[in-house]
Amino acid sequence: MSQDFFAKHEATLKGALDAIATRGFWSAYPEAPSGRLYGETAAVDGEAAFKARLDKPFGLNQPATKAMIGAEMSPFGFALGITYPSPDIDGLMQAAQAALPAWRKAGPQARAGVCLEILHRLNRRSFEIAHAVQHTTGQAFVMAFQAGGPHAQDRGLEAVAYGYRAMAEVPAHSHWQKPQGKADPLRMDKDYHIVGQGVALMVGCSTFPTWNGYPGLFASLVTGNAVVLKPHPGAILPLAITAEIARDVLAEAGLPEDVVLLATDSAEAPLTKELALRPEVKIIDFTGSSAFGSWLEANARQARTYAEKAGINFIVIESVADIKAVTRNLAFSLSLYSGQMCTTPQNIFVPKAGIKAGDGHLSFDEVAAAIAGAVGKFNADPERAVEVLGAVQAQATCDRLEQARSLGKVLLESRSITHPAFANARVRTPLILAVEAKDAAVFTKELFGPISFVIAAESGRSAIEQATRSAKEHGALTAGVYSTDPAFLAAAEDLCIDAGVALSENLDGGVFVNQSAAFSDYHGTGANPAANAALCDSAFVAERFRVVQVRRHSA
Repeated sequence: MSQDFFAKHEATLKGALDAIATRGFWSAYPEAPSGRLYGETAAVDGEAAFKARLDKPFGLNQPATKAMIGAEMSPFGFALGITYPSPDIDGLMQAAQAALPAWRKAGPQARAGVCLEILHRLNRRSFEIAHAVQHTTGQAFVMAFQAGGPHAQDRGLEAVAYGYRAMAEVPAHSHWQKPQGKADPLRMDKDYHIVGQGVALMVGCSTFPTWNGYPGLFASLVTGNAVVLKPHPGAILPLAITAEIARDVLAEAGLPEDVVLLATDSAEAPLTKELALRPEVKIIDFTGSSAFGSWLEANARQARTYAEKAGINFIVIESVADIKAVTRNLAFSLSLYSGQMCTTPQNIFVPKAGIKAGDGHLSFDEVAAAIAGAVGKFNADPERAVEVLGAVQAQATCDRLEQARSLGKVLLESRSITHPAFANARVRTPLILAVEAKDAAVFTKELFGPISFVIAAESGRSAIEQATRSAKEHGALTAGVYSTDPAFLAAAEDLCIDAGVALSENLDGGVFVNQSAAFSDYHGTGANPAANAALCDSAFVAERFRVVQVRRHSA
C-alpha cells in the first residue's frame, strides 16, 4: 500500500472499539458547525464548493458510464442542475468484480485504514456535504450538518468498528498439533482468510442519504466487499460526493477505485430492481417503504438484505409530573424536520378519562389541547420554526398532509410558512388530529410527514397494549411512555421489549424520542416489521464476510 492509513487513524478505531463495548457517550467527529473546530474558512469554503457543483456534470471518473442524468430539485425551491453517471449495469458489475481480489488481499487492517481515511475526509468536507444534504432532503442547515455530516460519519465509524472486531476474532494463522500416543503428533499449519461476499448494493433514501447509508456502506467495505451506491433520484449529491472521496482514498492507497461505484437512475427509469437481482449482488442495504423492502426480501434471494422499512412510532401518556415540560419535548419531536424521520412519533395515546398531572387531573381534551398548543407555540415564529422544520422533501408528502385532514378531528391545522431565505421552499407545520382507539384502520398505517394522531384510549393499560400490538403487527422503531407510576412503567417496558421496539421513558428535557446516538443507541432492533436489522450490532456485519481456510502439513 502506498499509504498506511491504519496507523494514521488507529487511535480513532480504538476509541470506537471502546465505545461499542461500553456504550457511553463518545463521538469521533465534532457536531458543532464551528470554525474553531473545522477551520475559520470552512463554512465559506463548503458553501462555495457546493455552489461550484451546480448546473454542470459531476466529474466522477468511473467506468461503464452510459449517460449523464440528474433532475434534483431543492425542497427550498431551485433546481440543482447537476448530472451524474448512469451506468451500463453489465460493465458496472464487471468493474466491481474486477476490484474484489485486490481489496480482499489488502486484509482487514488495510481495509479498516482506508475506511477510516474516507470518514476523516468526509468529516473535513462536512460543510459542503451539509449544503448537499440540505438541498436534496430539505433538512434545515444545522440539522443537515449534524445528521448528514458528523452523526452519519459516527454511524459509519461504528460499522467499521463492529466489522473490524468481528474479523479480529479470526486469527490469520494457527499451528495445529494432535497427539498420537507414542507416534509423532500430527502437525498442521493453517491460514484463515477473510473473504467478502461479493458486490454490495447500498440503496439510498431521499431523507437521510448519509445517516442511513453509511452504516451499510462501511460495514460492507471493511469486510471486503465492493459497494455500488444507488442514490434516490432526488438525493444523489451527498452520495456522489461520498463516492468521489472514497475513490480518491482508494487510489492513494494503491487499491482499485472501483471498490466503490455510483449508479444513478431516475424516477422515470429506475435501476434498483435490476441491480438487486444481479447474481453478483450478495448484500443489499435498503431504507425506504415497506412495500419495496418486502419486495427485495422476497425476490433478491441471492442476497442478504438489511432493510429498514416503515414503522408506526407511538407515545403513551398515562400520567405526568409536569404537562408543560412533556408537551414542550413532544413539540420539538413532532416538528423536527417536519416529521420526516423514521423515528418521529405518529400515534399519541391518552386515556379518554384523562390523566393525573402533578397534583391535579387533566381531561383527554385538555391533554390534546396542551399538545396541539405546544406545537403551535413552538412554530409561531417563522424565522425560528424554519430552522427546525426545514422543508418537505417531496410534493407527495404535502399532498398526503392535505388528504389527512379528513381522518379525524383537527386539533392543529398545518400551515405553510414562507422561508425568509428561500421564498419557494415547501415548509409545512405539523397537522394534529384527534381520533378514537376504535379507529385503528386510520392510524395503523404510516402517514409519512408532519401528521400525528392523539388517540383516546380506554385506559393507560389498554393504550400501551394497543400500541405495542401495533408495533408487532406493523412495526415501530421508537416508543415513548410518560407515567409517574413505577408499576405502569415496568409493565410498559416488558411489553415494548416483547414488541422489539426501543423505549424512552419520561423524556421532558434535552433528549428527544426521535434522536439516536451512535455508539450508544441501537437504531432499530430487527425484532418487528419496521426493520430486519439494527444499526449497529454484531449481526449487522457478521454475514458480510466468510472465513476460508487453507491448511498444510507442517514442515
